[in-house]
Amino acid sequence: MESLSPQQARKLVLLSQRLPPVKQPGSAVTATLSAIEHLGYIQIDTISAIQRAHHHTLWNRNPRYQSDHLDQLVRDKHVFEYWSHAASYLPMLDFRFSLPRKKAIADGILRHWYTPDQKLMNLVLKRITEEGPLMARDFVSAGKKMGVWESKPAKRAMEYLFQQGRLMSPHRESFQKAYDLTERVLPSGIDTSLPTPGEQARFLITRYLRANGLGQASEISYLTKNMKQPVAEALEEMMSSRELRQVEVNGKTYYVIPSSLELLNRSLVRKRAKILSPFDNLIIQRKRMQDLFGFEYVLECYHPAAKRKHGYFVLPILWDGKLVARVDCKADRKTGVFHIKHLALESTLKKVETFALAFSEELELFMAFNGCKKLQIHKTTPHNFNTVLGMALKDFLN
Repeated sequence: MESLSPQQARKLVLLSQRLPPVKQPGSAVTATLSAIEHLGYIQIDTISAIQRAHHHTLWNRNPRYQSDHLDQLVRDKHVFEYWSHAASYLPMLDFRFSLPRKKAIADGILRHWYTPDQKLMNLVLKRITEEGPLMARDFVSAGKKMGVWESKPAKRAMEYLFQQGRLMSPHRESFQKAYDLTERVLPSGIDTSLPTPGEQARFLITRYLRANGLGQASEISYLTKNMKQPVAEALEEMMSSRELRQVEVNGKTYYVIPSSLELLNRSLVRKRAKILSPFDNLIIQRKRMQDLFGFEYVLECYHPAAKRKHGYFVLPILWDGKLVARVDCKADRKTGVFHIKHLALESTLKKVETFALAFSEELELFMAFNGCKKLQIHKTTPHNFNTVLGMALKDFLN
């Protein structure tokens, strides 16, 4: 079995993840679609301390990204919303692979967190069939209940129908999802055949390894239901047919697509820093990041304030092929001030001044992406890094 050094493994992962980004041909929106189709999903999140996660993740792959790209791609039926390991934007090309989960929910095999109210669901379907796309707010009038219509129950009914695959979202307005009949949202000619467990497993394997470079069975089947055994069987078959190879990294065995190893012949941009979303595809599996990057990461916004070590919404920082720091920040869009509440360097970071320059260059771009022109630094660890960073960013300090 071939062995990869930790540095080679990280290089393979980062190049597969398109981090830092390389210039993509075509229009800006085409580059955004390319990123979504390559990565396989973009997680949606509501936290808005900075630009929301789906915008942030795509901006990190496409410097020309604009926040209206996703709306355009959904309207043009190149991308749709559904569930990956969480709520996500998915490539329309992969639509049929969303069907097993929808069927499992519709058949009662897989439980959704909402209890189905079939009567209300039928009424929702009737109104949408007759009136076209509707939102939760369309089921209340002047703040009064309309018979069975209450915003929360109606929203739950629409979401359950969405999870079953009977409704899709044709667009959002002010981040609120509209719902319409699936047959009216799908583009013509789309494959709607239900994949077999074997087909689904092969899809999960190839999609994961294409986007992540290398992976273990547990990573490939991450947060999927009833797929561990089909994935294990498909991995064995693909190894026998030489569609996959195994490599060893730090004593652990990973699967790779053989052609992906050619990426190791390419150069990795190491001088540029990238500030990552907590929901970025690179870091979403925390144990994997610890194994491959030696980076222990916890999203502390779900913890009580008194128990947080680094801050509310902490973003990992990539530089020189490694995860070298983390920053808790908030964009105050009303005042145009970007707040660094706490920037903490990893103890393994040695080239501190070189990193400070790379980080300051990326921070300027990140501030603009978040609609901010001024900066306020509240705390750094170590404390003296505040002075080093302040010198590099003196023109932006508030």
